[in-house]
Amino acid sequence: MTPIQRVKARMSGILGTAVGLALASAVVIALVLHQLGLAFPLALMIAAISTPTDATAFDSVAEARVFPKQLKDRLRLESLFNDATGIILLQAGVLWAVTGHLAFTQNVQSFLYAAIGGIVIGAGAEILLMLIRQYLVRTRFDVVSSQALIYFLTPFMLYLVAEAVHVSPIIAVVSGGLMHNSEASRSRFASPRQSHFSKQFTDFATQILNGFVFVVLGISLERVIASGFTTMFHSLTWIGVGLAVYVLLLVSRYVYARLFVRTSRREAHLFALGGVHGTITLAMTFSIMSAGVSRSTFNFVIMVETVVIILSMLVPTILFKIILPLDFDLVNRRQRLQAVREEMVAEGMGAINNLGLSPIALESVQYDLYDQIGNNSLAGFLHQWRTVSNDSSVYASLRGMDQQRALMVAFQAERAYLLDQVKRHILDEETANRLYGEVLLSESMALDPKNRIM
Repeated sequence: MTPIQRVKARMSGILGTAVGLALASAVVIALVLHQLGLAFPLALMIAAISTPTDATAFDSVAEARVFPKQLKDRLRLESLFNDATGIILLQAGVLWAVTGHLAFTQNVQSFLYAAIGGIVIGAGAEILLMLIRQYLVRTRFDVVSSQALIYFLTPFMLYLVAEAVHVSPIIAVVSGGLMHNSEASRSRFASPRQSHFSKQFTDFATQILNGFVFVVLGISLERVIASGFTTMFHSLTWIGVGLAVYVLLLVSRYVYARLFVRTSRREAHLFALGGVHGTITLAMTFSIMSAGVSRSTFNFVIMVETVVIILSMLVPTILFKIILPLDFDLVNRRQRLQAVREEMVAEGMGAINNLGLSPIALESVQYDLYDQIGNNSLAGFLHQWRTVSNDSSVYASLRGMDQQRALMVAFQAERAYLLDQVKRHILDEETANRLYGEVLLSESMALDPKNRIM
C-alpha cells in the first residue's frame, strides 16, 4: 500500500518520470520507427503502448538482489501514474490511424482533462464511499461481507464512472486507492476482520490477475501465430522493431536519469533496466482491437510488444544477477526466521508438558504446534486425519476446553519468548513482529468463535 504522503513528497519526481520521461520516450521511439519505415500513426501506437512500466514485474526481476531503496521507490511510483500518459498517446495514435489527422492541441487538452479529471473523480468518489463505510462501521448495520463487497467493487465503480465522463480511469483508480490507504491507516481496528480479510484478498487477487494477463497473452499469441504463421515468419520485421523499441527505451531512461535525476552511471543503468513492462502494456495492446485498427495491424503490434515485454523482463533478470549483489540479509533472514520459529515452538511445547493433559489431547496439541514449523510428516497427518475422522471422542476432545487452554498456554509462552528475545537484543523487531503476528493468527484460528476451523 502506497501512502499518500509519499506521493505528495515526491510529486515533482513522479511528474518528471510519469509524464516527461514517458512523453519524451514515446516521441523518440515514434520518430525513429518512422525513419525505419513504419507509418507515423502505427509508430506512435507502438511507442505509446511501450511507455507504461509494471511495478510487480520489476519486483519479480529484482527479487533477492540489493537494489538502491530510493531508486526502487522512484520506479514503483513511476509505474502508478505513467499509464495515463501512455493511454492518451495511444488514443492520439489510434485516432490518427483511423482519421488520418493528428490534432495536437486537442490531444494536449485531452491529456490535461483526463489526468486532472481522473484525480478529481477518483478522490471525490472515494471520499464519499469512505464516509459511507465509516458510518456503517459505527452502526449496528455493519456486516463484514457487505463492507468487503463495497471495498472490492469500489475500483470497478471508479473505473466505470471515470470512463463514462471521459477522464483517465487508471488515474481515477490510483487516486482513489491513495485516499483509501489513508482511510485504512486510521480505521484498521474498527473492524479487524474486515481489514485483515481485505488485505489478504487484495494480495491474492493481485497475484491472480497479474498471472491471468500473461495467460491471455499466451493464448492470443498462439491464435495470432496459428492464423498468420506464414506471413509473420516470412518477414521478421516485428522482431527488429521490438528490439529497436526496447533499446530506445533503455537509452531514453538512461539519459533522463543522468540529466534530470542526476544519478551516478551505475544508478542510471539500474533505472534504465528497471523499466520493466507487463500487465498495462498487454492491456493497452488488446484495447486497440476495438478501436478500429485492422487485424493485421493488431497482429503486428502484439508481436512487437511481446518482444518488448520479454526483453524488459529477461535482460534485467540476467544483468541484475551480474551487477547487483545477492541480498544475503534476506537469505540469512529466512534461515534465522526458521531457527527462531523452532526455538519459539520449543518454548510452547515446554509450557504444556505440566498441564496434566490426557494423552489424546497432549498428542493433538503437540501436533498443532509442530505444524507451526512444518515438522509434521505426511504419515503423521494421515494418522491424525484418520483418528479425527473415525473417532468421535477424539473430535470432541479437540473442541474441548482442555485443548483450547493448552493452546492458549503454548501461544502465550511463544509470545513471551519473542518479547524476551527482543528485550535482550538477540532478535530484531522485524523478525519478532512477523513471528508474533503468526502466533496471534494461530491463536485466533484456535479461539475466536468466528475464525475457528473446528
